[in-house]
Amino acid sequence: MELLQVICLALIQGITEFLPISSSAHLILAAELTDWPDQGLAFDIAVHLGSLVALLGFFRHQCSQFALSSWRYLAERRYDDHLDLMLKLGAATAPVAVAGLLFKDFVAVELRSVGVIATTTIVFGLVLWWADTRRGENATLSWSNAVVIGLAQALAIVPGTSRSGITISAALLLGLSRTMAAQTAFLLAIPTIGGAALLAYLDLPANLAPTQFLPLVLGVVLSAISAYVCIRFFVALVERTGMLPYVTYRLALGAFLWTLLWLDPGVSGA
Repeated sequence: MELLQVICLALIQGITEFLPISSSAHLILAAELTDWPDQGLAFDIAVHLGSLVALLGFFRHQCSQFALSSWRYLAERRYDDHLDLMLKLGAATAPVAVAGLLFKDFVAVELRSVGVIATTTIVFGLVLWWADTRRGENATLSWSNAVVIGLAQALAIVPGTSRSGITISAALLLGLSRTMAAQTAFLLAIPTIGGAALLAYLDLPANLAPTQFLPLVLGVVLSAISAYVCIRFFVALVERTGMLPYVTYRLALGAFLWTLLWLDPGVSGA
């Protein structure tokens, strides 16, 4: 991989993973508009681990509370709000884990196309807009809400849907505030990205060449830094900006992808 490819892909992953605009759409688009070679599974894992590092850094206090509450429950059988939230997040993660295991191969073969991504980018962009118009002010995640958001997150295995976008949409439709919806989506990303990276790691070849390590390390660092800045920016401004800027961007991106297909029907996106 050339240095420019490493930098661009790491920044694309870090910036788009947590905005409701679909990182998969942007990564496939980068491949379609350049003659870069496939970055490989190892690099994909590296940039996702960078995103995970950013999440753990941003939510370090929340994660430490999760760990402390878990220890207190094991030692003293004390059940508190932090443990309750952690268990709800675990329940919400289960559907996407099952969907990923069952449909991973089908999605990789049948759904990684520019046509699918263009369609889902537009459709779920409109869903995000509709959800934002129906948002509430609820700052508490109930068990029923966690299950529904988890089921919605399972749709994110379809490229172009956007994991953060669909979870935020579901949370807003359930009456959560913009800030709570965003925080829920980001906290759900911790087990989701971690689990996906672990499954991908199991598919890695045993003889990973030493020459690959430098781009992997650079990918982790750049993805982590850009993702952390993106999360901080989004959480700070989401109540003021709403979802309209991201909806507008998704519609423009979807229209661009359909134009790309019309101009070059041979574009596959695979």
